[in-house]
Amino acid sequence: MNEPTSVSVLTGAGISTDSGIPDYRGPQGVWTKNPQAAANAQIDRYLADPEIRRASWRARIDHPAWGARPNAAHAALVDLEHAGLLRALITQNIDELHQRAGSAPEKVIELHGTLHRAECVSCDLITPMDEVLARVAAGEEDPPCPRCGGIQKSNTISFGQTLKPEVLGAALDAAQSCDLFVAVGTSLTVHPAAGLCGAALDAGARLVIVNAEPTPYDPFADRVINEPIGQALPALVKELIDAAR
Repeated sequence: MNEPTSVSVLTGAGISTDSGIPDYRGPQGVWTKNPQAAANAQIDRYLADPEIRRASWRARIDHPAWGARPNAAHAALVDLEHAGLLRALITQNIDELHQRAGSAPEKVIELHGTLHRAECVSCDLITPMDEVLARVAAGEEDPPCPRCGGIQKSNTISFGQTLKPEVLGAALDAAQSCDLFVAVGTSLTVHPAAGLCGAALDAGARLVIVNAEPTPYDPFADRVINEPIGQALPALVKELIDAAR
């Protein structure tokens, strides 16, 4: 591969499966195996139905993210950053494994927010998730906001919610100002995240896709890698770093 000077990376759920967090749309994905879980992720249903909120809080207590550790793919992107090649790390994930692996927080653009914080939908109060889950464990099935009594949810983007304009703007800027855009572990079927590939291509960047399953952008990519991400991404990063030397 030609020498890259600025690489922006988009990661999806597939990069975290080796850490024990299942993806959503793959053959063993959360929503593939349980379509009702996707339906319950709709913001309107969450706000309208206390039972869905109670089930959601129980699921948050048991979320595999709490015990997950970064894997070799996360570590490879830290290497890319340390080599001075990483323009930005855009992620659809809510697990914060990139930051835990050592990626600089200012490099990470969390399109869909983070599971590690809770928010009030009425007054926008942000609370550490572990504080709210402690209330759930103590018996509050649907803990209200401690400031205004409103409904709380994870600080993530649910179906029916729009991405924060400033976050999407930063992601678009990163896609349009790199010479190589790498999409890792994402189906590239959810917009506007998937559209970042098109934005990068339109701005003249090359595209590399690392994913187990085919994606709609495969025909437009310089390279498509369908090997296991935990092996393929470290190899790709090494290639990019070696080419830049």
